[in-house]
Amino acid sequence: MVKIDVMSPARRLPDVQRLAAETLLAGFDGLVLTEAGRTAYLSCGAATLAAPGLEVLTGVAVAFARSPMVNAQCAWELADASGGRFRLGLGTQVRAHAQRRYGVAFDPPGPRLEEHVRAVRACFAAFRGDAPLDFHGRFHELTFMNPQWSPGRLDVADPPVDVAGVNPWMLRMAGRVADGLHVHPLGHPGYLREVALPEVAAGATEAGRSPLDVQIIAPVLTIVGDDAEERAWSRSLVRAQLSFYGSTPTYRFILDAAGFPGLNDALRERQRAGDIAGMAELVTDDVLSVFAVEASWSELPEVLVSRYRDLADRLVLYIAGFAWDRQDGTFDKLGNVARAVRDLSGP
Repeated sequence: MVKIDVMSPARRLPDVQRLAAETLLAGFDGLVLTEAGRTAYLSCGAATLAAPGLEVLTGVAVAFARSPMVNAQCAWELADASGGRFRLGLGTQVRAHAQRRYGVAFDPPGPRLEEHVRAVRACFAAFRGDAPLDFHGRFHELTFMNPQWSPGRLDVADPPVDVAGVNPWMLRMAGRVADGLHVHPLGHPGYLREVALPEVAAGATEAGRSPLDVQIIAPVLTIVGDDAEERAWSRSLVRAQLSFYGSTPTYRFILDAAGFPGLNDALRERQRAGDIAGMAELVTDDVLSVFAVEASWSELPEVLVSRYRDLADRLVLYIAGFAWDRQDGTFDKLGNVARAVRDLSGP
């Protein structure tokens, strides 16, 4: 069964509590909380306490901004508070944010994140009392955990640890060490089929795991409505988001492989000129047809299941968090879509 989640931007904690309660009531499976202007873990705590039964995910917390011990402790407490419905998603962010905003080391990001995940799992084992804390890595040494400093055993399973990955090395690393992969919003079905899933499978094979051990968590950009006027809001939002993501050099190879060579350079040129509206204009209908899903309300559940069947375990509706702010019924309609997708996708 494919699960459907809401992605939310940073919010005040009281707003997160209301959003979480309404997300559960509307029929979604989970709430994915990003880390930008506000901390992901505080938001997850607010959501978990406000909506028992809702799955809560960091999508993603900035790994290097905290030590593995701090990330492990936060995840452990959230797993406890949620009754095992929390997933820890970790990512590297980009160099400028790591070094200039958080003031932490970044290079080499891939090996550093892989070790970070292994160190978090070593902390989990120590919390359970299954093994002493004795982790020795290239970037971290963790060797001190007296009983009074341990949060103690959980009555539920250890929280799953997911990672964000885009390039082939990171995808293969996810297959080696992660419980799930947070795909980038530019991760269209062709990219999933031709790049992400093969690399994850290769990494899993290297580690003696099954590729099925790694859940694929895929954001979906949706343009939905029963007429052009109703679709105008989501179309504008999706164009803006694609222009922003498409201007990042790291993602150039995805645009090029999708048949849009030169789009990254053109977006960056207009970005440097401060022409935000001009960036969105470069996201043509052809670009939208690859990176977004467009459908009527009645068609959307079937289109989502058909497009992502055998490609993703969780679909994160990117516009849903923004729709919640509109209070025009769109959020509840997307909740109905979530219910229909579960029914269509089966167990």
